[in-house]
Amino acid sequence: MDFKTIAIVASLHEEAQQAESRLKARYPIVPPEEADIVVALGGDGFMLQTLHEFMEPRTPIFGMNRGSVGFLMNTFTEDGLMERLERAEPIDLRPLRMTVEDIDGNTHKFLALNEVSLLRDTRFAAKIRIFVDGIMRMEEMICDGVLVATPAGSTAYNNAVHGPILPLNAELLALTPISAFRPRHWRGALLPQHAKVVFEVLDHDLRRVRAGADFSEVRDVVKVTVEVNGTIGPQILFDPEHNLEERIIKEQFLP
Repeated sequence: MDFKTIAIVASLHEEAQQAESRLKARYPIVPPEEADIVVALGGDGFMLQTLHEFMEPRTPIFGMNRGSVGFLMNTFTEDGLMERLERAEPIDLRPLRMTVEDIDGNTHKFLALNEVSLLRDTRFAAKIRIFVDGIMRMEEMICDGVLVATPAGSTAYNNAVHGPILPLNAELLALTPISAFRPRHWRGALLPQHAKVVFEVLDHDLRRVRAGADFSEVRDVVKVTVEVNGTIGPQILFDPEHNLEERIIKEQFLP
């Protein structure tokens, strides 16, 4: 990959901060707004935060793991950074656009790289009606919540609530219930990437629900619309031998 300048950003954890200091002492670094590539040091949460921050300029992000899981990160090493960046392979992510109408009639819009989720906000179970491309597919689901995940995000919260892991090039979305009580055995659906999903929150005055798009959250929601954003999202870089597509395949065979 051709580039001339790099920037380094790090999470607030001590391990990431120390790594940042050592790398800045070894390599020529510029401010993030001047960089061709941004190197992110931290865990998956920090990587997701960095991808959101640089989504608009589409500055490629190369992550190195200084956190816990590090699914979106490359292995950390101080040596040969410039050579690794030259060999790195890019992947374009397609974010979801969440449009929310709240109980006061306000509209909120956010982007999500992993998933859009609805979660009950009281001791009462949520009641949610589901439309896909204008057709009512489920009149009422009684549940803790529901989510729509991208392929890149399908290994995160979606997988934790027993949703399917999607290959990165599948051009699918995972629609996954969260602790559904009725219908009792419904496990979700696979939808084409261009599908438009609308959730209506029933009895929203009593059964209050919040909606989240990665880090952004809205409470007391009435209606949530989810669809793939029309523009290409951020670009993430991986070592050729440690690419995201291979990790997603491996994740499906873990015990």
